[in-house]
Amino acid sequence: MVDMLRHGWPQGTMARLYRSLKYLVYVLLSLNFWFFLQEELVSATHAVTADTDLFTWVQLFSATLDTAAWVLLLLLFELETAVIPDDRLVGRTQWTIHGIRLVCGMAIVSAFFGYVGEWTVFWDASALGQPACELIGRGWTVLIDFDNFVPLDSEACLTMGSNAVVVTGLDQVVATPSALGSAYELGLVDVINSGAWILVVILLEIEVRLQLWGGVSTRFQWVSNGLKVALYLTLAAAAVYWGFEGEFLDFWDAALWLFAFVFIELNVFEWQRDLAAQGKV
Repeated sequence: MVDMLRHGWPQGTMARLYRSLKYLVYVLLSLNFWFFLQEELVSATHAVTADTDLFTWVQLFSATLDTAAWVLLLLLFELETAVIPDDRLVGRTQWTIHGIRLVCGMAIVSAFFGYVGEWTVFWDASALGQPACELIGRGWTVLIDFDNFVPLDSEACLTMGSNAVVVTGLDQVVATPSALGSAYELGLVDVINSGAWILVVILLEIEVRLQLWGGVSTRFQWVSNGLKVALYLTLAAAAVYWGFEGEFLDFWDAALWLFAFVFIELNVFEWQRDLAAQGKV
């Protein structure tokens, strides 16, 4: 699509600043892939067993997979709505973009089910049946919070007290009921956040497709905008929740994604306005 900086935004310093800020956000989002990978590599050591299957691996690295697919999908939206001219979005170029987008979509949906699976891990727990301190030195770990584990030592044992439970879905992991409840809530927010983003991108995809096929009706645009406002508010609420829970990486990632999709929404808006000015819609 026609670059918004050529038509809807002032040229010169402001245009360069806008473009630099936009791509800085994209680079920071790409770096989050590495941060999530490091975090999930640590937490995976407490769940991997000899018979770990593919779905379990997706579940263990759902945030890493999700981030990689979303970054690639974001770049595809950028290409379609701000870089590639309309007359070149045909033939091989169009099919290539659609093919990559399909793969990204499959990865994002897989990550969503991974979040669901990760959340279900914290549904069940059983009584420990013995003092936690008796397990010291046997390879047990303590769940402090979602994706946060420490070895079971004398200090952790005393901190836990006598109300420790075994996290059934993890390998040799104990937790306090409060830590297990916190992990459950954080897992649920992950599921809601992932589902909301999927709905956002579906709405954007429909807008882009309708624009290419002849334009978006005013009624649909109002409905779409209303739904997206509700979804973005949900996503913002998830980011605030993570911030208050001390999950900085999740908060930082969510804030960056909201910022990035402001640029995408502006791209779509300016592209639609440009086509209307040219009489193409």
